[in-house]
Amino acid sequence: MTPLTILPARPSTPSGVVSGSTPLPQDLLVDATRRLGIACLVYGGVVGLYLVFINVIAPVLSPDRPLDDAFPWPGNPVSVGIILCSLLLFGYTRRHSCDCQFALNLGLVYEVLLAFAIAVVNQWTPNTMGVSWVAVLIVIHPAIVPNTPGRTLAASLVAASMDPLAVGLSALRGVELPPWPVLLWVSLPNYVCAFAALVPAGVIRHLGRQVSRARELGSYQLGDLLGKGGMGEVYRAKHRMLQRPAAIKLIRVDTLGVKDPRFSEMVLRRFRKEAEAAASLHSPHTIALYDFGVTGDGTFYHVMELLSGLDFDTLVKRFGPLPPARVVYLLRQVCHSLAEAHGLGLIHRDVKPANLYTCRLGTETDFVKVLDFGLVKTVRKEGVDESLATAPGVATGTPAFMAPEVALGQPDIDHRVDLYALGCVAYWLLTGRFVFEAENAVKMMYEHIRTPPIPPSQRTELPVSPSVDAVILACLAKNAAERPADAEELSRRLASCDVGESWSPERAARWWQTNVPDLAPAVTPPGAWSKSVEVAIP
Repeated sequence: MTPLTILPARPSTPSGVVSGSTPLPQDLLVDATRRLGIACLVYGGVVGLYLVFINVIAPVLSPDRPLDDAFPWPGNPVSVGIILCSLLLFGYTRRHSCDCQFALNLGLVYEVLLAFAIAVVNQWTPNTMGVSWVAVLIVIHPAIVPNTPGRTLAASLVAASMDPLAVGLSALRGVELPPWPVLLWVSLPNYVCAFAALVPAGVIRHLGRQVSRARELGSYQLGDLLGKGGMGEVYRAKHRMLQRPAAIKLIRVDTLGVKDPRFSEMVLRRFRKEAEAAASLHSPHTIALYDFGVTGDGTFYHVMELLSGLDFDTLVKRFGPLPPARVVYLLRQVCHSLAEAHGLGLIHRDVKPANLYTCRLGTETDFVKVLDFGLVKTVRKEGVDESLATAPGVATGTPAFMAPEVALGQPDIDHRVDLYALGCVAYWLLTGRFVFEAENAVKMMYEHIRTPPIPPSQRTELPVSPSVDAVILACLAKNAAERPADAEELSRRLASCDVGESWSPERAARWWQTNVPDLAPAVTPPGAWSKSVEVAIP
C-alpha cells in the first residue's frame, strides 16, 4: 500500500467544529492560510514593481514630466512599509507553529494597512474621480482570505474609512478640500463594497459547515487531515457521543484515477481485509480497531485509535540512529504484535519504519504500535491462500525491507518474511541507513536476493556489540530456514544481547521530556512502565 505522508500539525481549535469564531475545518483553514501567504507575496510584489517603475523606469522614460501627482512623496516610505508587512506575514504563514485562525485575523489587519497605504497615496491631493482602489481591495480580499462574517464586515468598514481618514490628514496639512457632499459621494462605493464583502464570507462559512457535516461517518466526526497517500487518507476524528479521539482511514476508489472495476473491487477487498485482520488482533502493541464500514457514496473507512508519537522513520530522521539498548526495547514490542498475528496465520508483509510507531500511551512512552495490515496474507490450514496480493509472482511490500523470497515473487512465503523486514528495520534504527542502497526498486530487490549484508556495527559510530550484529544478520539471512523460527524466539534472542545499560522506563521518560516534551506525559508514576513492559513482552 502506498505509504501515507504525514502532514505537519498546527495548533487549532477543536477539529471539525464550524462556529462563529472558526469559519472552516482545520485543513481548510490551513489552505486559507497558505492563500494568505501567496496574497501577501502578490500584493508586496505589485507594490515593489510599482516602486521600481516610479523611481527608476519613469524618470528615464519621461525625464521632463515628474509623476508627483500620481505618486506623491509619501508613496516611497508607505510602499516600503507595505512590502515589509507583506514579507513578515508571509513568513508567519509558513511557520510550522503558525496558528491558522490567528493568521487569518492578521490578514484582516493587513487588509486595513493596505487600504490605508492606498488611501494616503491617492488622497495626498484629494481625488474625486472614479472609484477608489480601496473598494476593489475590500471586495477581493475576503474571497482570498476568508473569516467570519462579523470580523470581515468590521475590517471592511474600517478599510472603507481609510479614504475619508486620508482626506482628513490632507486637510490638516492645509490642502483645500472639495465640498463635503462630493467627498461623501466618492466614499460611498467603499462602504457599499464593505457590505458586499459579506457575500463571499457567508458563502465560505456555509461551505465550511457543509464540509463539516459531510465528514460525519457513522458516530464519528472527521477533523484535521493527518496524512494522505496514493490509496488512502487519514483524518483525526472523535466520537460524537463519547468524545473519544480516533483516527479514521478512508479510501475513495473513484479518486485513484482507475476505471477498471476489477481494480476497484481488489482495492476495496484489500481495505476490508486490513480491517478484518486488525479486528482479530488483541496485542497491546497492535493498533486497535474501533469500527469499519462503507458510506453511502462507496467510501470505505475504518476507525482506529489515535496515536500520539513518532513513527520509526521520523524518529531516526529527526534524532539520528538509536542506541542498541533502545532498539532492542522497541523491537521486542514489535515481536509481541507479530507473534500474535503469526499465531493466527497472518503475515503482515509490509513491516517498515513508517508502519511502526513509538507512542505515548497514558503515562507510558516508547510504547510501540504496529500499523497497516493492508498487505496481510492469511494462510489457512487447508492450504487456501487468502492473500491481498494482486497476482501470483508479483512482489508486494516495500523494496528496502523486502525479503528475498518476496522479491522473487515466490508464492509459498511464511511469517519469516516479517522477521527479515524487522531485521531491516533494526538496521535502520541502528545506522540511519538501509541495509542496501540502490538506484531503483529493481536493483534494491536484487541486492536483497544476492548481496550479503554488512554488519550494522560497521556502518554506525555507535557501539554495537557482536551479539546485536549476530541477531540482526540472522534475521537478514537469505534462506528463511536460517532466520529465527518465530517472533517469540527473536524476542528472546534480542533480550539476551549485550547492549550495556538497558533501556529503562526512566531513560525513555527523560528522552521524551527532553526531545518531544509536547508528547511526553506530565507525570510518570514510579513502576508504571516496568509493570506494563512485563505484560507486553514475552
